[in-house]
Amino acid sequence: MEDGRRLFIGGSWADPSGDDVIEVISPHTEEPIAAVAAAGPDDVDRAVGAARRAQDEGPWPRLDPAERIAAVRRLGELYQPRRREMAQLITAEMGSPISFSKFSQATLPSMLLEAFAVMASTFPWEESRPGFFGDDVLVRRESGGVVAAIVPWNVPLFLVVGKLAPALLAGCSIVVKPAPETPLDSLLFAEVVEEAGLPEGLVSFLPGDGTVGEALVNHPGVDRVSFTGSTAVGRRIAAACGANLKKVSLELGGKSAAVVLDDADPAGFAQGLKVAGLMNNGQACVAQTRVLVPASRHDEFLDAIAAMVGGLVVGDPADKATEIGPLVARRQQDRVRSFVDEGAREGARLVVGGSDPQPGVERGWYVRPTLFADVDMRMKIAREEIFGPVLTVTAYADEDEAVRIANDSDYGLSGSVWTADAERGLAIARRVRSGSFGVNQPYSMDPFAPFGGVKASGLGRELGREGLEAYVDLKSISGAPAVAPAS
Repeated sequence: MEDGRRLFIGGSWADPSGDDVIEVISPHTEEPIAAVAAAGPDDVDRAVGAARRAQDEGPWPRLDPAERIAAVRRLGELYQPRRREMAQLITAEMGSPISFSKFSQATLPSMLLEAFAVMASTFPWEESRPGFFGDDVLVRRESGGVVAAIVPWNVPLFLVVGKLAPALLAGCSIVVKPAPETPLDSLLFAEVVEEAGLPEGLVSFLPGDGTVGEALVNHPGVDRVSFTGSTAVGRRIAAACGANLKKVSLELGGKSAAVVLDDADPAGFAQGLKVAGLMNNGQACVAQTRVLVPASRHDEFLDAIAAMVGGLVVGDPADKATEIGPLVARRQQDRVRSFVDEGAREGARLVVGGSDPQPGVERGWYVRPTLFADVDMRMKIAREEIFGPVLTVTAYADEDEAVRIANDSDYGLSGSVWTADAERGLAIARRVRSGSFGVNQPYSMDPFAPFGGVKASGLGRELGREGLEAYVDLKSISGAPAVAPAS
C-alpha cells in the first residue's frame, strides 16, 4: 500500500501540511497496526481547491455521460483484484469478522460501482417535457459541483463507494473524509483511483477527526455534503448546511424492530436474527435489535433467540469461524457495556451475556453477545442506539400493538417482519414507519433501491436512482429543440 504518511489530494499523492499522525489500533490485539497522515485545514483547502478547479475548468462535468460511465466501470475492474486484500485490511482495522468482510466490506463496493453504472446508462440526463404554454421544456441534470463525503468506520468502503460512484457519474468532484479509526481502506482504494487515471482534482481522501469534517462542511468551495454517522453530528451538519444554503443528505442512526408474528418458526427466525440484529458485531445502523414477539408464544421465541445468542462464536475476527469480533474502539466497548449495566438497573431481565469480560478472551475490545427480556419502551436500552451485540425482547398482545411499539421510536431507518404468510407480513411492512423493511429477511440494501430513513434517521436517500439524483442540479431550458429520450 502507498506510504500512509502521505495524503491523496486531487488524484495524486502529496505530503501533508502538518506532522499530525493517526495511529490505527487493532481492536483485537489493542496494538498499533499502522500510522497514517492526519489531514489539517490547509489540506482541506488544497483538496477543495483542486476539486473546484476540476468543476470550473476541467473536462469531467462536461463529458458525455457515457464517458463517465466507462471510467467508473474501469474503476470497478481495477478494484476487483484488491477485494481479498481489502477484506483483510478492514477486518484488521475495525474488527469485522472476515466472513462478513469478504462480502459486505469488500465485494459489495464493486457491486455498487457496477450497479450505479447500469443506472446511469438509462438516467434521463436530458429530457423534453410538454410545457403548460404549449412549447416543450428541456430539463437537464447537471453536475452538482464539489461534494464533501464524510463516512463512519463500520462499513467504511461500502459507504465511500456509495457516495463516490454516483457523485462521479453525475459529473461531480469529491473530497472524502474517512473516519480516523478506519483510514486504511480508503488509502488502498485511492491507489485504485490513481491507477484508473481520472482527471486531475476529481477525488481526494483526507483522513482526519471531526475538525476536518467541520472544515469541509463549512468550506465555501463545497456545494453539497453527504454524511453518514450519528444523529447528533448529523443535526449539527444540517444546521451548518442550512446556514450556508448547501444541499445535504444525512444517513443517521437507527433503532429498528424485528416484528415476529405468531405463525413464524422460532428456530428459523433466530437464525435470521443472527444477521438482522448482530451483523458486523452489532455495529450496523440497520440492525434490528428490538425484537417484538407475540405474548402467546413468548417463551418459545425467547428460548430460540437465547440459544442462538449463547452459541455465537466470539473471537479473532480473522478466523473464518468467528461470528462476533471486537468492537472498533475501547470507548465503544465502554459505551456498550454501560448500556448493558443500565438495562439491568432499569429492570430488564438479563437472559444471556452481560457486561463482564468475554470468557476465554484475554485482550481486545470485546463485548459479550447479550440478550434482555421483559423490556418496555421506557427503558434506555429500548430507545437509544447501542451499536453493539445487544438484543432486547418485548412481548405484544396483538398486531396493532406490535406496530405501535415498532413505531414508538425517534428513529425510522429499517425493520423486518417474520411470518409464514408473506402477504400478512407485507401488510405489517406497510404500517411500520421506516425507510426500508424486510419480509422474512433483514433489509437487503439492494443497490437499485433507495436507502435512507425517516424521523431522526436522516434526510434524503442513497442507492437507487434516487442516490444518483442526490448529486445533480436541475436546469430547465425553454425554447430549445426537443431531444430524444434516454434509451
